[in-house]
Amino acid sequence: MLTLKLISEQTEKVICGLQKKNFGGAKEAIDQVLAIDKKRRAAQQKLDANLSEAKKMAAQIGALMKSGQRDEANAIKEQVAQLKDVNKALEDEMNQAQDDMNALLCQIPNIPYDEVPEGRGAEDNRVVKSNLKECTADDTVGNWMVNPSLGIENPLPHWDLAKKYNLIDFDLGVKITGAGFPVYTGKGAQLQRALINFFLDEARKSGYTEIMPPTVVNTASGYGTGQLPDKEGQMYHCEVDDFYLIPTAEVPVTNIYRDVILDEKDLPIKNCAYTQCFRREAGSYGKDVRGLNRLHEFSKIEIVRIDTPEHSRESHKEMLAHLEGLLKKLELPYRILLLCGGDQSFTSAICYDFEVYSEAQGRWLEVSSVSNFDTYQANRLKCRYRRADTKKTELCHTLNGSALALPRIVAALLENNQTADGIRIPKALVPYTGFDIID
Repeated sequence: MLTLKLISEQTEKVICGLQKKNFGGAKEAIDQVLAIDKKRRAAQQKLDANLSEAKKMAAQIGALMKSGQRDEANAIKEQVAQLKDVNKALEDEMNQAQDDMNALLCQIPNIPYDEVPEGRGAEDNRVVKSNLKECTADDTVGNWMVNPSLGIENPLPHWDLAKKYNLIDFDLGVKITGAGFPVYTGKGAQLQRALINFFLDEARKSGYTEIMPPTVVNTASGYGTGQLPDKEGQMYHCEVDDFYLIPTAEVPVTNIYRDVILDEKDLPIKNCAYTQCFRREAGSYGKDVRGLNRLHEFSKIEIVRIDTPEHSRESHKEMLAHLEGLLKKLELPYRILLLCGGDQSFTSAICYDFEVYSEAQGRWLEVSSVSNFDTYQANRLKCRYRRADTKKTELCHTLNGSALALPRIVAALLENNQTADGIRIPKALVPYTGFDIID
């Protein structure tokens, strides 16, 4: 969540940032935070004054007792007792104000960085790079033209290819669980495992330490990374134990550093993790949910960094380069988008999406979001580091990205590599699959 220091010292910047994110009632929310803080500080000042006065009274009582003035001493004792009752009420007032403030801050999103463009939705995102044909001058998503040399005559969508080559059984998944829980079979299962191992190996080569975390987390973990209370409706909830199935490995891996003070010399910390991910995807419908396009359970490799404020932007660039390298090795047509304020997540300060082109579907499929959260998650997590020069503790910056999510990568690989002889496997994957074609 946003820090009170930031809100107090840069109030107008925060309000403008929230408005860029299309957060309704930005000024009212920030004014309410400041009013609660004013009330809390007033109670704190009065409590401090009372405690100081009580200390003086205690000294007077001792002196009076020594001089035999018991009645006077007892009168002051009575005043101290009354003061304790007042102080207890002040403490309760302060605690209530702090609870009210935390509850309000949890409902206020992160503010975007200055370079994040204005906009309300996906149509306002800015394409910053592509390995396809150049776009027109206004640099918007809708003006990108696919390179005709990548075209396939009458390409089949991946759901038809999966059936043709016995790779994925969507109907069996419905039987076992429900829609959005596919069953991978034969070379389809082998392709999944190959991609997982490939992505993990590439992450390790880039200096990431592999983590195998739980796929079920408690409420504190969901709160720490910002899934709660913002996205509880999109998470599967185990009500008896009050646990949540993770929507991404970001949640358990980042929470490793909850309530931790790190040393500056150990930063940046670089972790990667393969997990199954679970998302209710409530409200999804139409072509966006066909086949592998939108699932309730899927495999994903996540990269997570904990860094200093001074270096986090460089870390973000390195993460983007890592993701781009993966897509190049997979020989997939891709583009990178800088998300506008209105299309960013609740917790991110800046986010880039990676999309691959689906030849058969004739559209772009998001396969990764790479975000810098600044101190927003760290403030909720109480994740700090101790500076080497001053020895003071400061909030870390947290970053993460999918590297990569498998379903749409599989969809793009199948659709963009179909030939008359079968589906070609990119060279980088052949050592992992053990075959170079699916036929």
